Amino acid sequence: MPEMKYAEAVRAALAAELRADDDVLIMGEEVGALGGVFTTTKDLVEEFGEERVIDTPISENGFVGWSIGLAAEGFRPVVEIMFSDFVLLALDQIVNLGAKVSFMSNGQFNVPLVIRMPGGGGTNHGPQHSQSLESIFAQVPGLVVAMPATAADAYWMLRDSIRTDDPVIFIESKGLYFRESGEVDEGEGSRGFGARVARPGSDLTVVSAGRMLHRVLEAAESLAAAGGPSCEVVDLRYIWPLDTETIAGSLARTNKLAVVHEPVEFSGWGGEVAGWAAETQFEQLDGPIVRLGAKRVPIPFQPHLEDEVLPSVERIEATLNDLHGY
Repeated sequence: MPEMKYAEAVRAALAAELRADDDVLIMGEEVGALGGVFTTTKDLVEEFGEERVIDTPISENGFVGWSIGLAAEGFRPVVEIMFSDFVLLALDQIVNLGAKVSFMSNGQFNVPLVIRMPGGGGTNHGPQHSQSLESIFAQVPGLVVAMPATAADAYWMLRDSIRTDDPVIFIESKGLYFRESGEVDEGEGSRGFGARVARPGSDLTVVSAGRMLHRVLEAAESLAAAGGPSCEVVDLRYIWPLDTETIAGSLARTNKLAVVHEPVEFSGWGGEVAGWAAETQFEQLDGPIVRLGAKRVPIPFQPHLEDEVLPSVERIEATLNDLHGY
């Protein structure tokens, strides 16, 4: 199996689907000759041509609307938003059109559209290029929200998303593009729309996704090495659909729950996990449900200040230790 960086896995998945299905198109700003600002579409225009790898004007509202029309007519467009922050310019098209077409047409039209966007921090791009907006999309009926944390998941979750007949918001943690790598089995096949246990444990369950998963795993290993709690780490993979069955199975083993995510803690998707657990898993819980997310301030440019805002390994470790001692 080849080893790929996260960004290379995204590019390999796009190439595989372009080869497999002539209806797959790539669209976005600088996806052609430049190959994307994070190299995720590098060399694709040379292989597939400008009619399938399409450089768009700087108009997110316009080209997302265009892609929804293409999807309704049978194409499978994959749109790249250069930074997830810029998707706000296309929010009306996504929320009021793309997510609603199938419902409002009584299933006569589907929208097999993937909207890829680099999200979150880790690259020191500052307040307007580092936001984590997945909680917004998770609340919109009709949208799937995918958030791969590994190179292998970036590959297979993207291929699964392109084959899906519903619109998918596909959030790539840009802090992982060149820092996360792993073996990718290109013959494995679909992984389905569920979570996975990334690390087994016995004392408490930690639910995470995207880049924060790696910080949680680092904190869990540090705690274990110091004789602290044994943390079972659940990688959600999809914010919606939310795989509560995997979380419930983990809680049956550990009886304590923490949720760690990159979005702002207030009104973040971790509150939904916590609310579900409080309502349905109360008898399994031996302690309070703990949430840890970003502070409610803009993301600074400076690396040390960004780490003050986002959950750091040290903050995660301290939070899990406190929960274990409850």
